[in-house]
Amino acid sequence: MKNDLTQGNVTKTMLRFALPMIVGNLLQQCYNIADTLIVGKYIGVDALAAVGSTYTLMTFLTSILIGLCMGSGAVFSSCFGAKDYSKLQESATASFVLIGCVTIFINVVVFVFTDPILHILNAPTDIYDTMKAYVQVIFMGLVFVFLYNYFSFLLRAQGNSFVPLCFLAISAGLNIVLDLLFVIVFQWGIRGAAFATIFSQGISGVGLGVYTWLTEPSLRPHVKQEQHRTCLFDKKIFSQIWQFSMASCIQQSVMNFGILMIQGLVNSFGTVVMAAFAAAVKIDSFAYMPAQEFANAYSLFISQNHGAGNCDRVRKGTKSAVAVSFSFCLVISILVFLTAPWLMQLFIDSSETAIIQIGVSYLHIEGAFYCGIGLLFLLYGYYRGIGIPSMSLVLTVISLGTRVLLAYLFAPIPAIGVTGIWCAIPIGWILADLYGVYYMRKHPHVTV
Repeated sequence: MKNDLTQGNVTKTMLRFALPMIVGNLLQQCYNIADTLIVGKYIGVDALAAVGSTYTLMTFLTSILIGLCMGSGAVFSSCFGAKDYSKLQESATASFVLIGCVTIFINVVVFVFTDPILHILNAPTDIYDTMKAYVQVIFMGLVFVFLYNYFSFLLRAQGNSFVPLCFLAISAGLNIVLDLLFVIVFQWGIRGAAFATIFSQGISGVGLGVYTWLTEPSLRPHVKQEQHRTCLFDKKIFSQIWQFSMASCIQQSVMNFGILMIQGLVNSFGTVVMAAFAAAVKIDSFAYMPAQEFANAYSLFISQNHGAGNCDRVRKGTKSAVAVSFSFCLVISILVFLTAPWLMQLFIDSSETAIIQIGVSYLHIEGAFYCGIGLLFLLYGYYRGIGIPSMSLVLTVISLGTRVLLAYLFAPIPAIGVTGIWCAIPIGWILADLYGVYYMRKHPHVTV
């Protein structure tokens, strides 16, 4: 199922490769959305606020692992485009060792410092125990997040985006079934929702790992002789993996750390605002997720063609990607803006008018600017694809720095309040977009 992204019609090749990734990531969102829907409907608003706030924390932690896998994926894709299969194998081994060690470290840290982390998040006293109960279970799934994303990026780098989708589809469906079983039938409460999620994640992570081991023997680690000593991979290759992976990791973690800071500010407004934010963020993430995943597919497209030295195809692919992303984001912006009240009621009972009103306000502001975040995702992917992942970090700092600074400036003003938090987000997107395009035009070696 490998696809050579250096051949064929540019737009059709990208869309064909991106579609399984888009569907897969939408399914991945179903993990937490299923928790949110069932918890909100069958346990209550307090549990919904706890799951929503914890989701932001979990997203921050998983972003570290996904960032490492994403950076490694750029190296994998470049090796595949250059037909350097020996380096691809060694890069895969180095990446697995690096990210596996980071996963173990994160697991230890979060279990030891659960209480301090919740205090930093300004967890309200009335739902503190509920948040802690959910967190203590959901953290156990980090190793499965690592396994799924590592093998997913490894296969996608070779043009295979279909198999990861299959495993994710199975686990997403299983997650919904287990949510209903554990929460409604067994009445395990919020812990039941967490157990359903990590069990389903285990199916996708372990399953995809076994599939890759059985079907891609050329990628299995092997010990080789190098100057009378044995080693798994070359130090230069490990250095490259480290450089790309850490740049993408920092970019992803900085982005989600900024979101975590926003979550802490939102939590200071109480349970009603927390519940509204929890539901609205799920809708928001689901709405622009296809644009984000299309940008990830575009990045791998750029990596393969950059590795193959096909600059003309890089230029054509970039122009096509911008047109596709903008078209999609414009349609989604209109749909979310028009249907915001009904979307909120998927998560919140219609009688909770205050929560729904706050959530609708958020969606009206964010939904009007999806083209801004669509372009930002493409810029992240472009710079990562051509071997300048540090620029993705710079754009993230601009976007998140602006967002956090303005949110903390506006929120304390009584006449603005939480609306200031919502407005700060698209302002950050737009400023980062402007700088990313400016840098591209100012430096000829990165201009498309």
